Amino acid sequence: MKNDELRTREVIARAILESGPATAAQLADRLGITPAGIRRHLDSLVSEGTLEAREPKVGSSAIGRGRPAKVFVMTDFGRSQFEHSYDDLAISALRFMATAASTSGSVAPFAQHRAQEMERKVASDGQVSVDELVTFLNDEGYAASSHQMGAGIELCQHHCPIAHVASEFPEICEAETELFSKLLGTHVQRLATIAHGDGVCTTFVPLTLTSTSK
Repeated sequence: MKNDELRTREVIARAILESGPATAAQLADRLGITPAGIRRHLDSLVSEGTLEAREPKVGSSAIGRGRPAKVFVMTDFGRSQFEHSYDDLAISALRFMATAASTSGSVAPFAQHRAQEMERKVASDGQVSVDELVTFLNDEGYAASSHQMGAGIELCQHHCPIAHVASEFPEICEAETELFSKLLGTHVQRLATIAHGDGVCTTFVPLTLTSTSK
């Protein structure tokens, strides 16, 4: 395969990784590639297991007149081709287990420990804004973004460096959600997670807090 085709497919895959599920038309418009060209590359990415074509959800912008357009999402295999922090997570887990007094075997204490480490890195004064949390998550490799949705803000994580671990140990996602509530100073609701097979991790933040306030 030509190098330019490989680069184009990587650009397409990374666009979905960083911005979430998209239709062929949306990708063609965003990347400036012809519809025929984008579909050819998408077919190849689906064939190799990097992407998966799904029916759009009810209420999605992909649903219009006529037959709804397929939405392309990143697969677990596709995510594994990008940077992950499994090694860092394993080291952190080993260090924690070496010093933990608990012998219950539950992963919950480790999940809480990881959340505390994240809190230590992101918050010097104990509370942050949505924008600051998005910046931190991007620095950690989560390809995060936020936008207003109804009576609140939807925080999106388009990539999860620890998705394979979190899929086996949901306590990690639960501790992370609790951390978001603590950092933002309001109760948040986790709507979807990559670890459970969704295309994006989404968290709803009520508008008692704005994305620019402390």
